[in-house]
Amino acid sequence: MQPKHRNPQLAISPRRLAGLAGAAALGAAGVLVGAAAYATARIHLRQPDTFMSSYTFSPFETRVESYEEVSFRADDGVRLSGWWLPRPGARRVVVGLAGHRSAKSDLLGIGSGLWRAGNNVLLFDWRSRGESEVAQHSLAYYELRDAEAALSYALERLPGARLGLVGYSMGASVAILLAAREPRVAAVVADSPFTGVAEVVAHGAAQKRLPAGLVVPLADALTRWRYGYRFGAVRPIDAVAAISPRPLLLIHGSADSLIPVSHAHALYAAAREPKARWILEGAEHCGAYFANRAGYIERVAGFFAQHLEPPAR
Repeated sequence: MQPKHRNPQLAISPRRLAGLAGAAALGAAGVLVGAAAYATARIHLRQPDTFMSSYTFSPFETRVESYEEVSFRADDGVRLSGWWLPRPGARRVVVGLAGHRSAKSDLLGIGSGLWRAGNNVLLFDWRSRGESEVAQHSLAYYELRDAEAALSYALERLPGARLGLVGYSMGASVAILLAAREPRVAAVVADSPFTGVAEVVAHGAAQKRLPAGLVVPLADALTRWRYGYRFGAVRPIDAVAAISPRPLLLIHGSADSLIPVSHAHALYAAAREPKARWILEGAEHCGAYFANRAGYIERVAGFFAQHLEPPAR
């Protein structure tokens, strides 16, 4: 039997093989850089306004009497737009903190419910959202300044009041960070918070079947270069224990696909007493309110009524 001869047209030289491997490596690197750039853009780039942007509900639709359109400034000068829902005679005030891409109108359900339960309520737009001034925004890093300004405004309106925070998604994470450093916060409700920005980006990469161990450091480096902070600066998991001895209520949906319920369990484990955890079976991201609106408002309002009532003299 004669030996078979290789077809020279099918042979690949070592140099050609190295070139193909290099091209594949460059392609893979390009995919990773692209994924990191996409993640940072999703976090930091503002959605453009359309004519629909001004077609939103207000406390008028929810029949809140005598609400006021207000504004105040963060410490870097950014003007923030808000609604003050007054409850004359009440010494409790709750500040609502919306999600990453949300406006204050998205909190009208819980805000109006808490107002009817006897609380003064402040709802406001983060920088570059809703009616607030356009400025560089982020995933909780710059928004912490906005929350600090909202807290100061609320206590200027009602000096000596007992103040609570109710936040959703990014707003829940900001609530944890703010309460940890601000002793004037008396109670916190955090619905669907994350443990850290790095973990959020890692989860998004894993959902797209990309190596989080490579995408996260690249996105972190891009964020530092372009937006001036590192992911490590936003870690509610490292701050949550400092809320104690003030009470914390964590709420999360078991089916959350954006911020997995494991974040709530980790935050609960890291928090100190007094703390409570409410997991809604089958609920998606920030879905607990919509699973049972009346029941949700009753539970959150009851939490604040218990923990914001001024101590008896």
